Amino acid sequence: MTADVIVCHLGARRHYAEARMLATHHRLAWFCTDICATTGWTSPLSRLPACIGPAALRRLAGRVPEGVPPGRIVSFPLFGLHSAVVRSFGHDETDVIRHAIWAGQRFSQLVARRGFNGAQGLYTISGEGLEMIRVAKAEGLWVAVDQINAPHELLERLVEKERQRFPGWSSRQPTSVTVAQSFADRERAEWELADVIVCPSEFVRDGIDAVGGPVEKCVVVPSGVNGEITSNTGSRAPGPLRVLTAGAVGLRKGSPYVMEAAERMKEKAEFRMVGPVNLPEAPLKRLRATIEVLGVVPRNAMAAQYKWADVFLLPSTCEGSAMVVYEALAAGLPVVVTPNTGSVVTDGKDGFTVPQGDSGAIVECLERLLTDPELRHRMSEVARQTAENHTVARYGERLLAALPG
Repeated sequence: MTADVIVCHLGARRHYAEARMLATHHRLAWFCTDICATTGWTSPLSRLPACIGPAALRRLAGRVPEGVPPGRIVSFPLFGLHSAVVRSFGHDETDVIRHAIWAGQRFSQLVARRGFNGAQGLYTISGEGLEMIRVAKAEGLWVAVDQINAPHELLERLVEKERQRFPGWSSRQPTSVTVAQSFADRERAEWELADVIVCPSEFVRDGIDAVGGPVEKCVVVPSGVNGEITSNTGSRAPGPLRVLTAGAVGLRKGSPYVMEAAERMKEKAEFRMVGPVNLPEAPLKRLRATIEVLGVVPRNAMAAQYKWADVFLLPSTCEGSAMVVYEALAAGLPVVVTPNTGSVVTDGKDGFTVPQGDSGAIVECLERLLTDPELRHRMSEVARQTAENHTVARYGERLLAALPG
């Protein structure tokens, strides 16, 4: 089969899974990105020891698309560095979205200017591809847009509802309506031009439907992880139930409901949160009263966190399909999620699905896992089976089947 697909995205999304899978199946024509640690004058970054330098530099050094031939990688490092500097000066949600619009436009223009060199298809991420999509369609390429998260219009609506429910939890002002609408309009324009919209979960597909998008173009393709996570045996140490949450601490990940559950289970469970924290002092103080808040943990140290836990909890407000859920399943952990987490968890089999915004339902599920060792062990076994069906290789097979050509 010919190398006929160009993959374009910013950053190291899903650890370059799409480019790797297409390269494995000899269908990758080019992979275009902003900064890559294996090509061009930024390549010395890949030789930095993992513990050397500031965090931002270490993150750049980790941008290594393993399995993607360096000769097929096109990067725009000057743009990438410029984008990183601009992003660092952002003060609120409006700045974040405004930067995302600018970065998507600029990256897309750079790719379009470079050209597609006879490729037959373009695979890009929502919000990052409108200008290149227009050029690609004019040249006769098919286009697949990866709606990596729920539509921005829906995300803003759901998060604003949480802001009103927990007014002290956000130190930032809500996103400017005009700026938020500009990003949503950009997404809609990409959907209209796309031949296929790849959704990581039914929640994302239903979100596109809810905002009046072309749901008939949507195909659900769950992601996956490699089976490299230290597996939990299903047994647990005596004492309180150990509950792990991972992801940016805040409204979108449902952190207030984790806190409420922790407060109700003080003597029965130990809670631990892993991920970046950007909260005002008052909610952070209350959070730390019942939860061990670790902050950012390097990826290579996450296996120890899963091994510590008895159960994984992610009661998201709005999500695409969180990779940490796949990792938790691979570690043999029963998982408690909401429908909005966009997970592959089957309620009552490898975990529980609870209504979004219901900390009481979370507590009920955790109580069951605490008092019923047989149930926890059974869910642990099924969790590993679920993970085996959602490896990166299986994700690649599903993705290839969903693409045109």
